[in-house]
Amino acid sequence: MNWEGLDLNLLAVFEAVMQERNLTRAGQRLGLSQPAVSHALGRLRQQIGDELLVRGPDGMVPTARAEQLAGPVREALASLRIALATQAAHPGEMRGPFTMSVNGYTAFVLAGRLIAGLRDAAPHLKLTLLPSGTRNVLDELDAGVIDLALTRMPDGGDRFKCAAVLTDHFVTVLRREHPALQGRLTLQDLAALDHMTITSTGDNTSFLDEALEANGLQRRIALSVPFLSAAELLGQSDLIAVMPARVAAHLGAGLEVRALPCAGPPVDLWMTWHRRRDGDAEQLWVRDTIRSCLQAIGREGPFISRMGR
Repeated sequence: MNWEGLDLNLLAVFEAVMQERNLTRAGQRLGLSQPAVSHALGRLRQQIGDELLVRGPDGMVPTARAEQLAGPVREALASLRIALATQAAHPGEMRGPFTMSVNGYTAFVLAGRLIAGLRDAAPHLKLTLLPSGTRNVLDELDAGVIDLALTRMPDGGDRFKCAAVLTDHFVTVLRREHPALQGRLTLQDLAALDHMTITSTGDNTSFLDEALEANGLQRRIALSVPFLSAAELLGQSDLIAVMPARVAAHLGAGLEVRALPCAGPPVDLWMTWHRRRDGDAEQLWVRDTIRSCLQAIGREGPFISRMGR
């Protein structure tokens, strides 16, 4: 094929369709109509001499040739975008899209403040937050599906950078009229009570099991629920839960937050991005803005006015 006559815009369309596996969503990402995306893909098929992507039951399915091209095209376009970017970001002119993968902690506790901080300075920036959940965050950063991740992952390997951006600590939460609140909570109290765990925050509270076992005790988990159900269930039962302090602060009135009777590990939040985007001016601005916002939140504390003894 004649590479000198290749329209680079066609490669941008190819990249978007490979990531979205849907012509309409790829068009929305690029600011193009679905017919325009289809036409561009048709032109690229002619120039490459391959179907590249064909319709399947769940969207567009790449051919072997498309899979072979995807990585080099993605890397070439990323390098080109960085090379052509201005040396300084201009937030008022930023349009995006910018996609972040966030864990449950970030979604529940921090998303509102983060989005407000970004949009105050960049009101036209199109932001998308995706739940990290069972996603392979590193693969999606590698593929350019997401631009940034806020998770508990402290190390992404050689191709990625990770920076700690916020620290929290574990506390216990139970209803304000709970009979166990007559004095300071002890390990014996925690062993005697039924526990509720929150499934959607991804917290590892095994440290409590280890502390109990070291004293010949055992935790009894009676219920595991998503965060949205936690406040009502704790308020209407004698269950107790262990969670990060800032999560506890978002559960609402009627609940008591108490310090743990044993030491727990810090709850660290990490920001992760691909090294190839390290010098990207716009992403650098987003990372710095997130850092500033989270530093302010860290200085304010976990907003717990009802911390007990």
